[in-house]
Amino acid sequence: MNIRWKPSATVAAIIEHQGKFLLVEEHTPEGLRLNNPAGHLDEGESLVDGCAREALEETTHAFTPTHLLGVYMSRFQRPASALQAAQDITYLRFAFCGTLGAVQAGRSLDTGIVRTLWLSPDELRASANRHRSPLVLQCMEDYLLGQRYPLHLIHTDPSVMQLHHPAGVTCA
Repeated sequence: MNIRWKPSATVAAIIEHQGKFLLVEEHTPEGLRLNNPAGHLDEGESLVDGCAREALEETTHAFTPTHLLGVYMSRFQRPASALQAAQDITYLRFAFCGTLGAVQAGRSLDTGIVRTLWLSPDELRASANRHRSPLVLQCMEDYLLGQRYPLHLIHTDPSVMQLHHPAGVTCA
């Protein structure tokens, strides 16, 4: 049986203000975990748009990506439980830094997000056992090192935005 391997494409917002980083505390099958505002890329959106959307959904703040921080891969293996089969997932994360805007009135935190919090680099390092992914810490460290890449490195072909699927073509 030939199964095509497909990593999960995710976007993450690395948001720093006055020496602290904005994180979310979220429910996961492993318990409450800390993560950057992040999530899966949706069909029909660019990486930059997906990052802005995820940051807004998870923090209620507008976010404008200004730089690509980096492209990261990690693998997560979740053992089987009574409720679900074992999972072996590779994440392909596109992390962005940028400008945090105002809270959007009337919005609530996305399902599963308990709260937002601001942590200093030392607090973030000390909480590594609670991180949803090792990439939370790696992205902060790269940000602190000054790693930044221009957004023009990313090209989204207009065909991505076309949600029309020809007859007989399905999305997997």
